[in-house]
Amino acid sequence: MSQTKNFNLPDLGEGLPDATIVEWFVKEGDVIKLDEPLVSMETAKAVVEVPSPVSGKVLKLAGAAGDIVVTGHVLASFEIDPNLPQRAEGQDTGHHHGAPADAAPAPAAAPAPVAAAAAERADEGTVVGAMVSSNAVHTEQAVAVGGVKAMPAVRAMARKLGVDLTRVRATGAEGAVTMNDVKQAAADGTARVGSPLPQAGEVGAHSAAGEGLPPSALRAPSPASGGRDSVASRTPLSAAGKPMRTAPPGVIAKGQPEPLKGVRRNMARVMADAHSKVVPTTLSDDADIHAWAPGNDMTSRLVRAIVSACQAVPAMNAWFDGDNLTRTLHAQVDIGIAVDTDDGLFVPALRNADMLDARAVREGINRLRQQVEDRSIASSELSGYTISLSNFGMFAGRYATPVVVPPCVAIVAAGRARFQVTPVMGGIETHKVIPLSVTFDHRACTGGEAARFLRVLIDDLAMAS
Repeated sequence: MSQTKNFNLPDLGEGLPDATIVEWFVKEGDVIKLDEPLVSMETAKAVVEVPSPVSGKVLKLAGAAGDIVVTGHVLASFEIDPNLPQRAEGQDTGHHHGAPADAAPAPAAAPAPVAAAAAERADEGTVVGAMVSSNAVHTEQAVAVGGVKAMPAVRAMARKLGVDLTRVRATGAEGAVTMNDVKQAAADGTARVGSPLPQAGEVGAHSAAGEGLPPSALRAPSPASGGRDSVASRTPLSAAGKPMRTAPPGVIAKGQPEPLKGVRRNMARVMADAHSKVVPTTLSDDADIHAWAPGNDMTSRLVRAIVSACQAVPAMNAWFDGDNLTRTLHAQVDIGIAVDTDDGLFVPALRNADMLDARAVREGINRLRQQVEDRSIASSELSGYTISLSNFGMFAGRYATPVVVPPCVAIVAAGRARFQVTPVMGGIETHKVIPLSVTFDHRACTGGEAARFLRVLIDDLAMAS
């Protein structure tokens, strides 16, 4: 009698509750070998590749691309092939799947019993980023699927932009498609999913803005429709079969509700959690930067000012545990830099900012932004900061009430710089100023500490260089 195994979605990093299917590398009925790529999953922090925990026939897959799978629930079911390599008995890769291996596939919605986790340790399957298996470590790398070699994050971006990877000109090492290749193909409009193959001489004939393309080719495929024309799938009814709610005059309904996924899903959880726990208070003021010498880097100066303020008022560079009422002051200053993306908010950590000069700060920020953009940033770089910075003024806005995310106790926000009339001895002058807002958790910091912190910020930013 053939042995079957349910493979439950492992914790893909730091207790994340779920993940979204980006792309299956197999289909039901396929035969897969141990540690071969099974599926790429998008979490709140990255797109990661999950390898197969066994060798055998794929009996059932938990869902399609775009579906959300809860950590510990069934991801795939296999019929184990005893003639192919299997994981050694008792080998532990360090991650629990949370549900027992039954004789028959269990429903995807079945909860994961905690007591059965230990029984699974004999054949657990994955470790995110690096997986120990048969004395070898497998790190995430570009994998050839369907004749196309690309990283999981690149495949996710291609799906998001509606780009057919098989029609993208690869420029990466060993023929791998890179993130820039996908973005260029999306801009050119020559590799859209479902579009006709270009004839000789037609490639590059259309501009990046889509000039000359039919309107249907200019529409990005809907994630929910898997690339089908969104107009054809529109309906006046809700998912429950009832008429859609009437919108105010002049407002056009864009579609029906869809679940938040990946980064936005986690952002919603984090913000709601912060709102329920923190006692926020915000102070605002302007920093006069009239004395700045040419060539000053705004973000680098903000980072330097935060470091100075943290050193002057250590209570703002701390973590607070509201459950146990404990506070941890930090000697180092690790600043979380808010990075806005189409997928949602990322906050990578600029480590040891107190030891970096202006050039190193700029290089560090550029590196973090690039890693966020191509989704190659390690999950460890998205946590553990001691204070955070939101430079929202690069877009618009003057003052704000930024959200403090526990365990941090403070966040600094910088608005859009402006010129204002400033009284001086003997008359008035026009000075450039930066609006500053500091939100702090009043459970852990006093108003006086926050005010002194803001004063140091202002004084440091007022220096010429």
